[in-house]
Amino acid sequence: MGSIRADLSCKIHPEPIDHFDRLPDSVILLIFNKIGDVKALGRCCVVSRRFHSLVPQVDNVIVRVDCVISDEDPSATSSSSGAASAASDKSRHPISSLFRVLFSGLFKPLQSLSQLISPSSRRIPSLSEDFDCETEQNSVTHHSPTQVLKNFNEIKLLRIELPSGELGIDEGVLLKWKAQFGSTLDNCVILGASSVVQKMDTNYDCLGTCNNYDSVNNDNNISNSNTGVENDNGSIPESFYTNGGLKLRVVWTISSLIAASARHYLLQPIIAEHKTLENLVLTDSDGQGVLSMNKEQLEELRVKPLSPSSAAKRTLVPALNMRLWYAPHLELPNGMVLKGATLVAIKPSEQPKKDIVGSEGNWIASAFEEPFGTAARMLVKRRTYCLEMNSF
Repeated sequence: MGSIRADLSCKIHPEPIDHFDRLPDSVILLIFNKIGDVKALGRCCVVSRRFHSLVPQVDNVIVRVDCVISDEDPSATSSSSGAASAASDKSRHPISSLFRVLFSGLFKPLQSLSQLISPSSRRIPSLSEDFDCETEQNSVTHHSPTQVLKNFNEIKLLRIELPSGELGIDEGVLLKWKAQFGSTLDNCVILGASSVVQKMDTNYDCLGTCNNYDSVNNDNNISNSNTGVENDNGSIPESFYTNGGLKLRVVWTISSLIAASARHYLLQPIIAEHKTLENLVLTDSDGQGVLSMNKEQLEELRVKPLSPSSAAKRTLVPALNMRLWYAPHLELPNGMVLKGATLVAIKPSEQPKKDIVGSEGNWIASAFEEPFGTAARMLVKRRTYCLEMNSF
């Protein structure tokens, strides 16, 4: 009689079934690779022992950095959020050559991962060197991407996203760059404009703050009435050299190259540790700069060590050939207008100059997402100006 009741109880209240147990490891790994985000993967890791064993096998990982701390900031180990915020602001300066990463919301979800991130370590390596981690109550624990990723064993695609770009530009100014590196710089494309407006019928609505509309270099005085391109033969006007326009573009170029070479320098520990990497992207949430490395470039760096700059903790920038295109007024098909639009394409002097433009120069237009890719394609059709820069 008792067995009959037990059978009836099982039929009425069947034991719950975990449908994930029916899925093969390959399918779960496919799901984890779609998740990508290292924080979310950390939370998945504490769900079960099976998940804990599978997460280190993920090959597509995204690391979103919460805060960047300047290497020279004495408040780097402070527990106050205000100090961390101030350090983040300081790191936006283009001369800041080294920054550490603060994962304020990452460590706790990963504490149960055992060896994925060691929770007992009092000294945690930053991107370039070890540094002490505060262990006092209510303190903020610092972790670099190197530490967070150290026990992912199969990473092929890695994307690291900084909270902001390093270059502190004025509001309303456009500055974007994309660089590719091997053991040193392979190429870099920079797109800038002194201001950006959106054309609405005959009026213009500013994107961003327009109080300083084109105040940087008086490009408004260069453009003509109506379309702003009347009698424009593609040449740079004389006023571009006298009102500080050229000087500003040189500052943009050098600052972008410094930011790119600093990012490249900081990636060395990750590249050295993860031999399976096939694609690496280091970008920022502002969309200001993108550093990318493909499989061949990653292998080149492993075989041929980089040349560090003696002036700062960054990769040495080689002697460069540059091509510059300029338009005082560039109207895009979507109605966006770039004032003082400037495109700079950069490659090392040792590479053939024919690679910079022409049929083999598609890397220039493909460097930026729309509508800025269209702007690059329009600018490259204009008159080309050649420049050279020594190694620095």
